[in-house]
Amino acid sequence: MSQEQKDQQERAFEIAREFEVDASPEEVWEAITHGTGGYLWPMEAPEPRVGGSAAFGSTVTAWEPPHHLVIRSEDVGFPTQSVNQLEHVIESRDDGRRAWVRYVHSGIFTDDWDNQYDGAGRHTDFYLHTLREYLTHFAPRPVAFATFDGPEASTAPDAFEAVGRALGLDGGGGSVGAAVGDAVRVTGPDGQLLDAVLDFRNPYFIGLRTDHALVRFFGRNHWGAPVGVSVHDFAADADAEANELAWQGWLNGVFSRP
Repeated sequence: MSQEQKDQQERAFEIAREFEVDASPEEVWEAITHGTGGYLWPMEAPEPRVGGSAAFGSTVTAWEPPHHLVIRSEDVGFPTQSVNQLEHVIESRDDGRRAWVRYVHSGIFTDDWDNQYDGAGRHTDFYLHTLREYLTHFAPRPVAFATFDGPEASTAPDAFEAVGRALGLDGGGGSVGAAVGDAVRVTGPDGQLLDAVLDFRNPYFIGLRTDHALVRFFGRNHWGAPVGVSVHDFAADADAEANELAWQGWLNGVFSRP
């Protein structure tokens, strides 16, 4: 083995997760190939064959619908990572009423390995949770998707705590002490009170599910980046631009307060 191969092996990573979901294998397959905007972000659907093209210049290396999908890229387009591979293995449960999924994200980080690995692992848990929320509550409805970052002030070490306070989940708000799964009333854009379910909460992420949307808050300040928000809106009259304008204003306001 060459020194270069040894160096790459030392920088390789693998993040593996398994879960079950109340959806058929076919529904899971549709979500991960054509419905990514419902839980991640909209992406070009993979060409349905081995060797076919996929999002961001990647290539399909396994295509066995609805059970096995592998997409791989040898050039991910940014300097901290040189190889990226996503694998989904999907099996039927309960006569097709449920699915078991094994997800493996692997590749090579070329810089800041510990920070990159920690961020990727924690984001994986949140994204896969959002996939289950989408499949359980909204699929296959079309989605209006918006995502954006907060201002420079949102990179501060304690920035994500301000998000919890602004929503009213901490520090005197009406939903202080709410646990995951609880119904909450949070403060959204323009001071509007929003009824939602707190579907995810840890020091790094907050997930809210309303009757028509999944609103996700990302504490990326923990990895040196700005706090982010994504809105997956499944309402018939959903307006991605209006959602971005409203929630971007809310987020900017959180970090302009004294």
